Amino acid sequence: MASKGAGMSFSRKSYRLTSDAEKSRVTGIVHEKLLNDYLHRIFSSPDHVPPAATSRKPLNFQNLPEHLDQLLQVDNEDEESQGQVEGRLGPSTVVLDHTGGFEGLLLVDDDLLGVIGHSNFGTIRSTTCVYKGKWVYEVLISSQGLMQIGWCTINCRFNQEEGVGDTHNSYAYDGNRVRKWNVTTTNYGKAWAAGDIVSCLIDLDDGTLSFCLNGVSLGIAFENLSRGLGMAYFPAISLSFKESVAFNFGSRTYPVAGFRPLQDPPCADLVRAQRLLGCFRAVLSVELDPVEGRLVEKESSEWQLQGQPTILLTLAHIFQRFAPLLRKVYLVEAVLMSFLLGITEKGTPAQAQSLVHQVLDLLWLFMEDYEVQDCLKQLMMSLLRLYRFSPIVPDLGLQIHYLRLTISILRHQKSRKFLLSNVLFDVLRSVVFFYIKSPLRVEEAGLQELIPTTWWPHRSSREGRESKEVNEETAEERLRRRAYERGCQRLKKRIEVVEELQVQILKLLLDNKDDNGGEASRYIFLTKFRKFLQENASGRGNMPMLCPPEYMVCFLHRLISALRYYWDEYKASNPRASFSEEAYIPPQIFYNGKVDYFDLQRLGGLLSHLRKTLKDDLASKANIVIDPLELQAATMDDLDEDDEATPAGTQRPMQALAIGGALPLPRPGWLSSPTLGRANRFLSTAAVSLMTPRRPLSTLEKVKVRTLSVEQRTREDIEGSHWNEGLLLGRPPEEPEQPLTENSLLEVLDGAVMMYNLSVHQQLGKMVGVSDDVNEYAMALRDTEDKLRRCPRRRKDILAELTKSQKVFSEKLDHLSRRLAWVHATVYSQEKMLDIYWLLRVCLRTIEHGDRTGSLFAFMPEFYLSVAINSYSALKNYFGPVHSMEELPGYEETLTRLAAILAKHFADTRIVGTDIRDSLMQALASYVCYPHSLRAVERIPEDQRIAMVRNLLAPYEQRPWAQTNWILVRLWRGCGFGYRYTRLPHLLKTKPEDANLPSLQKPCPSTLLQQHMADLLRQGSDVAPSFLNSVLNQLNWAFSEFIGMIQEIQQAAERLERNFVDSRQLKVCATCFDLSVSLLRVLEMTITLVPEIFLDWARPTSEMLLRRLAQLLNQVLNRVTAERNLFDRVVTLRLPGLESVDHYPILVAVTGILVQLLVRGQASETERATSVLLADPCFQLRSICYLLGQPEPPAPGTVLPAPDRKRFSLQSYTDYINAEELAQVEQMLTHLTFASAQAAAASLVTHPIEEDLCPICYAHPISAVFQPCGHKSCKACINQHLMNNKDCFFCKATIVSVEDWDKAANTSTTSSAA
Repeated sequence: MASKGAGMSFSRKSYRLTSDAEKSRVTGIVHEKLLNDYLHRIFSSPDHVPPAATSRKPLNFQNLPEHLDQLLQVDNEDEESQGQVEGRLGPSTVVLDHTGGFEGLLLVDDDLLGVIGHSNFGTIRSTTCVYKGKWVYEVLISSQGLMQIGWCTINCRFNQEEGVGDTHNSYAYDGNRVRKWNVTTTNYGKAWAAGDIVSCLIDLDDGTLSFCLNGVSLGIAFENLSRGLGMAYFPAISLSFKESVAFNFGSRTYPVAGFRPLQDPPCADLVRAQRLLGCFRAVLSVELDPVEGRLVEKESSEWQLQGQPTILLTLAHIFQRFAPLLRKVYLVEAVLMSFLLGITEKGTPAQAQSLVHQVLDLLWLFMEDYEVQDCLKQLMMSLLRLYRFSPIVPDLGLQIHYLRLTISILRHQKSRKFLLSNVLFDVLRSVVFFYIKSPLRVEEAGLQELIPTTWWPHRSSREGRESKEVNEETAEERLRRRAYERGCQRLKKRIEVVEELQVQILKLLLDNKDDNGGEASRYIFLTKFRKFLQENASGRGNMPMLCPPEYMVCFLHRLISALRYYWDEYKASNPRASFSEEAYIPPQIFYNGKVDYFDLQRLGGLLSHLRKTLKDDLASKANIVIDPLELQAATMDDLDEDDEATPAGTQRPMQALAIGGALPLPRPGWLSSPTLGRANRFLSTAAVSLMTPRRPLSTLEKVKVRTLSVEQRTREDIEGSHWNEGLLLGRPPEEPEQPLTENSLLEVLDGAVMMYNLSVHQQLGKMVGVSDDVNEYAMALRDTEDKLRRCPRRRKDILAELTKSQKVFSEKLDHLSRRLAWVHATVYSQEKMLDIYWLLRVCLRTIEHGDRTGSLFAFMPEFYLSVAINSYSALKNYFGPVHSMEELPGYEETLTRLAAILAKHFADTRIVGTDIRDSLMQALASYVCYPHSLRAVERIPEDQRIAMVRNLLAPYEQRPWAQTNWILVRLWRGCGFGYRYTRLPHLLKTKPEDANLPSLQKPCPSTLLQQHMADLLRQGSDVAPSFLNSVLNQLNWAFSEFIGMIQEIQQAAERLERNFVDSRQLKVCATCFDLSVSLLRVLEMTITLVPEIFLDWARPTSEMLLRRLAQLLNQVLNRVTAERNLFDRVVTLRLPGLESVDHYPILVAVTGILVQLLVRGQASETERATSVLLADPCFQLRSICYLLGQPEPPAPGTVLPAPDRKRFSLQSYTDYINAEELAQVEQMLTHLTFASAQAAAASLVTHPIEEDLCPICYAHPISAVFQPCGHKSCKACINQHLMNNKDCFFCKATIVSVEDWDKAANTSTTSSAA
């Protein structure tokens, strides 16, 4: 075993304790007198009273062991009696009982003292109980959520709903709800917060139980405890999901007189350890000067290990006795931790790091490997616990202190590699170091001193984000805002100090230049990091996330900072590489099997399926050939859903997992298995063979390369070599040859993108709740102040209540505004926004490069598209109002690139996943709702715009069409008849749930995309008929469903008995109404842009489409405008969930279509439309009159009377419908009144007999005959039927052709033949 110190290497063997025969030679290293003085100085008596020089016994290395034994002699009677104390039963070392004393799912730390809830309400107790005497234990609170802490007996039975305090003989204190529990509950104590320490005291002599919070007694909670035979009490806790605590059964932070800790501290060992530490300190502060023959006192921070045999032998004697003690948790925390923290407090950071480095050198030199490993493990666990539970102080001094010591330890190469391999990154450990917890109480973080002046916006800044409205503020408000911003900057600077230290930790873990004597830290980190991602990815959906989202957010930002540092550092030494600003993931990483994506979905489906179906493309484009035998084995393995058992000895569990049940269960596969799911099993067995590009290879030139698991990979497998491209194996011809950066950094970047997808985006959205709370309270405060100004002074009672409310709201806003400052500094700062923006651009480049590979694009994991969509959403909606996305560099270009991706891939056949396709469609639908992003869509290349519109115009059948229709509606909104509103008129007085919803944005139509739509509908002979037929079909379905549902709702409302309408039914009903309106608007847009599709009867389908349209319009009008009809009654009810159902939206949509057909067109087109509309048997002129509030048609030549205000009338919506549009409606009514009168007169002259009418609609004469069966109908019915079915109405024979039928002509032909 070798270690480094001061540039020299020392072997443990060279400086082992010498035998008696050798001691005489060794003592001659220095002068005997100097050695005697030195040893007496180092190993002084415990009371530090130096004996007289004449009376003290000479010391040398021969009698030093005997002197040490005397020095460490301690009265250990108390120690020998440990475990035999009266009143206590169980092991002397008290831990949590993770084998049988629990209920529910709990994650217990490796030291069996920390616990995290992973189920609804899990319970766990300790291994030791008490039945007599006075006892105390402490609990360090990590989160302030729902927990019940106290005592229980072994007979208590708990479940997921009932925990400690909910049963007889169990007692608990709940600082979250500020109550005490013993079957029933009453108020008790005060609220706790993260970092608080709860002391649980039980007095079995008096039968009382009490609690303390941070050393302050909360009073007696329970009296008259059950005592006697069989009654013994265990420390116990019940905690809900994600809550966490750490138990302290031994040392007491807050001693209570008369109460004994549940676990006796190792007093004798503690005294020995402290004396040995004193000897070690003396070595560091005393230097031998053999030339002068004297001892030199110096600062320990200046000490250097120079290889002097006397010093080395002295240290060897110290560590021979010190090493066994440093394996005990209590002593590591009480002695070694305190010593190292003291080092970091003194001197400069460089001096502290140098001394800690030498101390660790000595540990590795003089202690056995297993001893120093146990010591380091306990040391790091203690540091983690201290950092996690340390309270927030104004300067964050405690966090900075612990992080600096952590950095000093990790700078030691050998220690860092051991900790990285065995301690860090196991579930929740190192991630804790990257988290800055939010203060739950403003006072504890000193925010009142940092931010003495509070301020909050006077309007929700998320509402109308695209608008450029600037709120006018008074001079006083401006001063308050600036003072508040200065306070926020002070807070941010303090937090940045902690963040920089956290980044330094990650830089150490990502170091790849420390590979001398073993694997570099970065490659150990990659293995652990991938497992960390695997465990969290596997927990999605069915199991809780192992890493809390708030931890993941902080970890991601620190990782991006460290990653970009190393990326740009590599660029500085390799000019051909790329800067981090140009980073992306090369597409070959997704299909060459070098990076494990577990069972995460690919764009094209399962990996094994893609390997089989795209094997030819892999061979031709990426020079990768799948071995058929290996592929067959993987396919057979796909069918086996049972995971292979992992040998118990292959992986040492770093934490104990407790799962409730009769028997303790083994560690579940999702927590420990190195491989997960089909995809990973395939990757572990599939073999690929490579071909050198640019020329065909013979069989002999093929190189077999087996895909390795994460644990088996070496540096060469990742970075590659002169014959192996490592992670970049299988480069497609579209990719450049020059490297982007080191391959290992590409894998780190890939993991960062996956982290964002796992839980970071969700947490970013959750933290916006603080800003929303501020807006709500600010609005409530303004309303209260307005009421105060309006309230009469004589109503003192009301004034008092309003003043009280004003004070409450102001205090709450003061608290929330300071907390918001913390959230903005830690989560939504400008630097954090740039990190998310960088991640968005990485995903965009990755998708663009993957798209160029053609069919191989299907191998890309779905989460890259998800992160691109979600990160843009986060930048747009979560980081305001302090920071705007428009201020980001390259904002316009990024918007355009994302628009191109959405436009191309929302209908990409290479993407098969339903969820990701829906996400792309929804993202595009949201994109066209905002002016800036819509203009970005208009900036993409013309061919891509046309392809997007063509996909939007595909028939609605056999695909999700609602979002497609919504996109078309948004492109039209602002151009249609009365369609310039943001919110419906009858909803203006109500407050929207979220004013930032895409549906509530101001209209921003796109004339460019409308023109593309018009061109496509004109040019394609099949595009318009198939598209419009599908729109008409969906309109018929949606409106029919809506009418059916409101009939059920009306019937339920009329029943005498008390009943409730299902809220889901109301929601579906409103959705069908909204769909009907949006479909009508798409028809309005089509008729406005391309009227000839309906009115140019030279087209074969125009007449049929126009007749179908007229039929549906008449049905809608009749249902909505009938007097005292069903629609009226349901609208009058104003049921929750049916707020959008009203006359206005659907009637103006229908009116827009009718005006375009009957008023705005040419005379010949208007005549055709009028004849078709009037020929429909459902047409009622009264419905047209209803639009203007008239009960009956006016007499010819008369002026329209003023509308009745109690009736619906478009004339009442002058803010939404302009005078020109109203004039067109009046013109339409006049025209239809005249045409209807003419049609009625004509029908009296030529009234057809019944047998000549179409047997299907009975509205039109027979005009077509089917061949070969000979059955007849009107052309409108048969043409509509043939759009969806080729079978005859009557006999179900297949219709071959349809011929015109003229009764008169056929009658004359028959007569001639006769």
